[in-house]
Amino acid sequence: MFQYMKEVFNTVKKDKILYVSFSIAGVLMIINWTYTAFLFNRLPPFLPLFNQLAWGEKRVGNKSEIFIPIAIVFAVFISNFLISSFLYSKTPLISRILCITTLLISLFALLFTIRTIGLVL
Repeated sequence: MFQYMKEVFNTVKKDKILYVSFSIAGVLMIINWTYTAFLFNRLPPFLPLFNQLAWGEKRVGNKSEIFIPIAIVFAVFISNFLISSFLYSKTPLISRILCITTLLISLFALLFTIRTIGLVL
């Protein structure tokens, strides 16, 4: 098991685009989580998280729901990391597209979190 994971990490390290994109996405996830955890106690009990819904109570969520984008980004990061490492030997382009997608999703989740917390504080 450990030997297999070592091969997966070595595959990602060989390609600079994969390595840099996944590294930056990981750093963005850590920054997002740290920022949210640091300001969590200062947040009001309800946050405007679901801005695409109609007006009223449907638009707000509990302050613990601010961690939903972080959890989604983490799931996307892990799944795209594993998929891109499996597909790299067959089609490197798809692996690179997945890693760039992961980077963009991490960046947008960080921006969403910063803007939502900045809106209420």
